[in-house]
Amino acid sequence: MIPSEVLALTATIYKFDVDLADADRQVYESLAIQAARHPSESEARLVTRVLAYALEYADGIAFSRGGISDPDEPAIAVRDLTGALRVWIDIGTPDAGRLHRAAKAAPRVVVYTHKDPGQLLAQYAGERIHRAEAIELHAIDRGFIAAVAARLERRMGFALSVAERELFLTLGTETLGTETLGGAIVRHPVR
Repeated sequence: MIPSEVLALTATIYKFDVDLADADRQVYESLAIQAARHPSESEARLVTRVLAYALEYADGIAFSRGGISDPDEPAIAVRDLTGALRVWIDIGTPDAGRLHRAAKAAPRVVVYTHKDPGQLLAQYAGERIHRAEAIELHAIDRGFIAAVAARLERRMGFALSVAERELFLTLGTETLGTETLGGAIVRHPVR
């Protein structure tokens, strides 16, 4: 018999069928995304992680095998055909030390946050971060993330359109990302 504490620590699998139309990058794909949600991961972080995967979609993209707490692995990685890390993508609020290591490990480092970017930038002030000026910090509108998280299901399909760094997510007949719900992605300089 397996103790209930062990069962409680298993990840929950979510499956997303995403019709991506990213006019900013000229990427039009149908994606089948499977994401394991650790019990400590919030719904908002999971939604941000799935959106980041779609926004950064490229050949060689994959979620980390190490989970959300592995300091040596990005949440999402883009690797070339040789397995070399090309893009390190983090979610949420990585600390300065993690970004420092990431910038040494990959030519491109991107952070997508669903938290207050001002607080995150304040944490980085005065910290040693390799190539800080090249790190891309993108804040996705928190109201938009909350609206998607409120509709989160373990199996869901949606259309995601991106135009001029604005997100529009269509679930059935409902579209999120209108002027009332936000959906903007704002880039903040780390340095």
